[in-house]
Amino acid sequence: MTTTAFITHRDCWLHDMGSMHPECADRLSAINDRLIAAGLDMYISFYDAPVAEREQILRVHPAEYLDDLVGNVPEHGIRHLDPDTAMSPGTMKAALRSAGAGVFATDLIMKGEIENAFCAVRPPGHHAERAKAMGFCFMNNVAIAARHALEAHGLERVAVVDFDVHHGNGTEDIFRNDPRVMMAGIFQHPFYPYSGTDNPPAHMCNVPLPAGTRGDAFRQVFSDVVVPALRSHNPQMIFISAGFDAHYEDDMGSLGLVEADYVWATEQIKGVAADCGHTRIVSILEGGYSLSSLARSVVAHIKALADL
Repeated sequence: MTTTAFITHRDCWLHDMGSMHPECADRLSAINDRLIAAGLDMYISFYDAPVAEREQILRVHPAEYLDDLVGNVPEHGIRHLDPDTAMSPGTMKAALRSAGAGVFATDLIMKGEIENAFCAVRPPGHHAERAKAMGFCFMNNVAIAARHALEAHGLERVAVVDFDVHHGNGTEDIFRNDPRVMMAGIFQHPFYPYSGTDNPPAHMCNVPLPAGTRGDAFRQVFSDVVVPALRSHNPQMIFISAGFDAHYEDDMGSLGLVEADYVWATEQIKGVAADCGHTRIVSILEGGYSLSSLARSVVAHIKALADL
């Protein structure tokens, strides 16, 4: 049995925010190409992401918001919801697969078919608040998956680890009043979306880093702050908002991580899961816009998940 699932869907290529937009379908193509070039296709299980069901989405987002999103899909061309977040005719098809991927990964793991999963999906989700699309995000994929673990599988405590270069404001907004979900985020600050430092709740472990921070300082705060916070929550499942835009080659941010830092962080998260008596990890793609560093980092992350 392979331990790691790779979940994606061709519909995730359909979302288009314009020819010069950094959040583009080429991101997924680069990941797929690198995965095959690295020979990983022999060692992981591939699955198509299903469409998220309305009931699963409504655990996180209000019905009016979901209906507004559907109503805003243009018949052709591109419709902007804000200056950097836009919809195309294929956006909701992609978004529903992206939300469904995390739910499906959770189900596979809870059934014991795999130990962990990586969801190569777009649009990303961690900036999507309860009733607001922003920052390239429409529905909060990791939040939908985490709530599914709690409500459909009866888990009592889960954790979300977010190492994207941007703070996961949407995830924090959604789980602000839900102490079953511990969120640990390491992000550049001050930086978009300029959140995460004003009186976060006790179950939110936010670690802002200044521009220019390199891997050694990242590892130090991960060891000193994030790992103890995760252990104290004792999660029964861990979700990762896996953004790779803190890589030093990525112009979207100004942190200086490399592939080895993502491998190390993945190993730390796996260690926490093991300490808590399980191997359940669902990792969902968020940012990462330099195609080469994104693809290399994702493959390194998957290798660490799969113990390769």
